Amino acid sequence: RMVLEADARACADEVIVIAAALSIQDPRERPADRAQAADAGHARFADPGEASDFLALANLWRYVRELQRELSGNQFRRRCKAEFLHHLRIREWQDLVAQLRQAARQVGVTRNQTPGDAEQIHVALLAGLLSHVGMRDAQRRDYLGARGARFALFPGSSLARRPPSWVVVAELVETSRLFGRTAARIQPGWVEPLAGHLLRRTWAQPRWDRRRASVVATERATLYGLPVVAGRTVAYGAIDPVLSRQELLRHALVEGDWDARHAFLEENRRRVAEVRALEDRVRRRDLLAGDDALVAFFDERVPAGVVSGAHFDRWWRDARREDPDRLTYSRELLLGGDGARAADPRALPDAWRQGEHALRLSYRFDPSSDADGVTAHVPLALLGGLRPTGFDWLVPGLRHELVIALLRALPKDLRRPLVPIPDAAERLLAAMRPRSGPLTEVLAAALEATRGVRVPAGTWDLAALPPHLRMTFRVEDEDGAPLAEGFDLDALREALRPRLRARLAAAAPQLERHGLRAWELGALPREVGLPGTGDGVRAYPSLVDEGDAVGVRILDTPAAQAAAMRAGTRRLLALTVPSPVRFVQDRLPLPAQLALAGAPYPSPAAVLEDVAAAAIDALVDEAGGPAWDAASFARLRDHVAGELADRTAALAEGVARVLDLAREVQGRLDGLSAAPLQDARSDVQAQLHRLVRPGFVADAGAARIADVERYLRAAAQRLERLPGALGADRDRLAVVAGLEDLLAARLAAWPGGGPPPEVAEVRWLLEELRVSLFAQALGTRRGAGPISAKRIRRLLDALPSPAHGYR
Repeated sequence: RMVLEADARACADEVIVIAAALSIQDPRERPADRAQAADAGHARFADPGEASDFLALANLWRYVRELQRELSGNQFRRRCKAEFLHHLRIREWQDLVAQLRQAARQVGVTRNQTPGDAEQIHVALLAGLLSHVGMRDAQRRDYLGARGARFALFPGSSLARRPPSWVVVAELVETSRLFGRTAARIQPGWVEPLAGHLLRRTWAQPRWDRRRASVVATERATLYGLPVVAGRTVAYGAIDPVLSRQELLRHALVEGDWDARHAFLEENRRRVAEVRALEDRVRRRDLLAGDDALVAFFDERVPAGVVSGAHFDRWWRDARREDPDRLTYSRELLLGGDGARAADPRALPDAWRQGEHALRLSYRFDPSSDADGVTAHVPLALLGGLRPTGFDWLVPGLRHELVIALLRALPKDLRRPLVPIPDAAERLLAAMRPRSGPLTEVLAAALEATRGVRVPAGTWDLAALPPHLRMTFRVEDEDGAPLAEGFDLDALREALRPRLRARLAAAAPQLERHGLRAWELGALPREVGLPGTGDGVRAYPSLVDEGDAVGVRILDTPAAQAAAMRAGTRRLLALTVPSPVRFVQDRLPLPAQLALAGAPYPSPAAVLEDVAAAAIDALVDEAGGPAWDAASFARLRDHVAGELADRTAALAEGVARVLDLAREVQGRLDGLSAAPLQDARSDVQAQLHRLVRPGFVADAGAARIADVERYLRAAAQRLERLPGALGADRDRLAVVAGLEDLLAARLAAWPGGGPPPEVAEVRWLLEELRVSLFAQALGTRRGAGPISAKRIRRLLDALPSPAHGYR
């Protein structure tokens, strides 16, 4: 067997020599008394790579042939004896080689004329030694052989020092233990082509492979118990064609887990998506036919021999010419009679109409998602003109469930007369005219009219409804990409303002300016519309203060525009009008100068700059507000330039009085060290820092400087009376602190751009409340109206909520 394999591998000459050597007693001698010398002599023939003992026999053969050519018969015998070679065994070896060569010629074996490859030699030898293969066991430091045998390499082997993972040995000899003699390193991959008829194959984990478009399995092949193949992935179609076909039908054709471009697959996916959309619309998951029914559909039409994607492609190439719709799902297959009647287009429409606008509606059945239910797709161009009315009624198909949910959320005493609630909801819907007003108002009126149940206005809570019973709005750009999504249409408008401002700036780049130190704008528009929205989305250009210059930016709310325009106008006037600081500083009385020197500012000049800013604001207000074109700004500048010095000087004297009072209040605070006084002391200290701080003059405005002076006088009187009125002060402080915490929470939650003016105004009302509580004799601001905690709380509750509620 070795020689026949060697003929195919062009190494028959070497294999014949080795096979003959393995058939006789080893010609190498190893006398016990001269073993070391014999080993040294025989070492000349070893394989230099220490990978094979077989090649040592081929090397010995070549050496002996050379000696015979060089020496006479007697000399050859003496040399053999001297080199520990048995002369008679060598002669026997040579005779056997000659016989093998003659027998090989008779069966057509050709001797190779060039030296054979070492790997091919070992593959040929392995063909005759398949039962002598061993796999190394690193833990036990031996080899597992055929049929569970265990052996170790003979110590004299050239492989013994560094044992390889796999070996083949010429013979197994049992002495003190089982040893393998004459060994060579092999690769387990050599075994399978030689021993296919002896291998035992098993397959595990059959599975669909998308890339191969077929079922594959993990193959294991053993030779006499040795795993020569482990963990190899192979095609399973020829092994189990029935299972492979079923998996092809299910995974490739039904589930679409196949990278194919057949037209029927795309059409089937589209038809399945239609049924899925219908299930979302009617909120059911039992309309689409199951996978087993779809597999059976293909099983009737695809031949039995089609077990892989390649088989299918070959078959379908011809079959589609005869019947191109053979594998296309029919409506009857996908959707039974009950499903065909499930969706009423009037109850679950495709569009929502409001005036001339029509919004596309989509449906989703996913209770785990906030987008569960009905979604109205709002083009950005319609966002500005769309009214948030009527959407609380939802679509007719969900209205009955909506009313049931609202009724079940009522308090028990109101809900009891309505049992059974589903029947009550049906009768109420019959008595209501859809979208004739806010749903809760119409429902409350119907409840009172039909059942005599009066529901207070604050009882309903639409925000507590599950997502599928609230209309979801998805604002989309011109390409249909979503920009924002949520339940509150007004909140979505606010959420989109920052993006819209950036788009407006990009659409009108000529408006954005920086580094202006004079009016170089021509006319500044008060509003601009976003192109492509039909002017439904507006933004607001404004001057902005850049420190040492002004710029123009496009802002997203009128409130932000008003605040920025005020600050920007002030800065541009300060840059174009002579500064009054030096003039005022030189003419202030000495006490006022001393007061300014003690202010919490970097310098007295910094205080006067703040005073001048407040004076500019007051003069701008007197002139009718900021200018929006060059001519108006020139008139405004002339007005401010003529009055600024005198107005700043007059305001500076009032600021000096405020600073003197602040110093007096701080002195009183420093004298309060008793523990019972610390709550009031901390409150007044915080009030003082809030009223008198860097920038407080422009922040308060010229008209309020007298009020700030009054607030500080009230604080001083409070501290003067504090030791004798601790209980009353504590009660009054609790009232003020509660309102200030509520205001602080509103301000902290407000989105970017700052709160509207009415929110900031509450701050001054709280200061007036302090005067009325702690120093009533000083009186409150004229025109402020009655000041009370109840009024301020009502104002805070009536303010627009900053919470957006968008996702």
